[in-house]
Amino acid sequence: MKQLTLSLIVLVAAVLASITLGVRDISLSDVYQAILGHTNTVEQAVAAARLPRTILGVLAGAGLSAAGLAFQSITRNPLADPGILGVLHGASLAVVLGITFGWNAPFLLAIIGAGIAGVFVFIIGSMGRSGATPLKLALAGAATTAALVSLIRLISLPQSRVLDSFRHWQVGDIGDTQWPTLRIAIPIIGLALIVLWSQAGSMNALALGDEAATALGFHVSRVRLIVGISGIVLCGMVTALCGPISFIGLVVPHACRMLSSTNHRILVPFSILLGASFLLISDTLGRLIIDNTEIAVGILMPLIGAPVFVWIVHTFKARELA
Repeated sequence: MKQLTLSLIVLVAAVLASITLGVRDISLSDVYQAILGHTNTVEQAVAAARLPRTILGVLAGAGLSAAGLAFQSITRNPLADPGILGVLHGASLAVVLGITFGWNAPFLLAIIGAGIAGVFVFIIGSMGRSGATPLKLALAGAATTAALVSLIRLISLPQSRVLDSFRHWQVGDIGDTQWPTLRIAIPIIGLALIVLWSQAGSMNALALGDEAATALGFHVSRVRLIVGISGIVLCGMVTALCGPISFIGLVVPHACRMLSSTNHRILVPFSILLGASFLLISDTLGRLIIDNTEIAVGILMPLIGAPVFVWIVHTFKARELA
């Protein structure tokens, strides 16, 4: 519980930093006035504009880190991550198709695209006698991601309208969001997180192996389905909102395991809180690194996540990944 309390304090600090720091620093009193709906000064107007950005940062960080934990749980794969498994780019391709054909349902399209990509990667990674090993899933995900990226470019590059809509979105940025969009996203992401947390005990059983979980009375296939759908919904919603942001679903769950325990009753809320804090802090740093310039959080995340990915591969024994 100490870790959860500390992570909640860090999240509150990250939220305040996200609202107050940037190209123009503002005071907490201006933030308070903006929350009340007052935008009489430039500072209060800036605070009001940053509020939806901060809320989206919380939703995106919490959703992606929880989704990464979900995929690692149901596959028992330390390398599982929405970006590595191709789920994020499956959602991205679906959104690009929606832009191309004028389908005005980005959330639904992203969820469907994420689901199809995730199932495809799992089927490819399960081929052979050894089944779905961590290494095979990672390789299948890498190959699928490469193919999806090529398809996205093939569709978007020849069409300037699609390219203009997709260009900024594809880098993964939380800076451009509106309240009407958040009103749709908040209940869906919140419900998916609650459902995932409700399966924490079942995820603990899955960690013991399918036979042990079945002996304990858990319906393994049903648990995998519920946890998997929750992860796919989270990935799809976040990707539709702010574009593909990789590696946070890989970095945060492993950090939570090192800082707390392997008990999913603690890991799930800890990953939610730490993931939200991690993304908000990264986004705030992206506004501060270079004067009068913002670096999208989707650009910073791979710079942080890639070394962690290498460390995980190096740390886990080869026989655990093969």
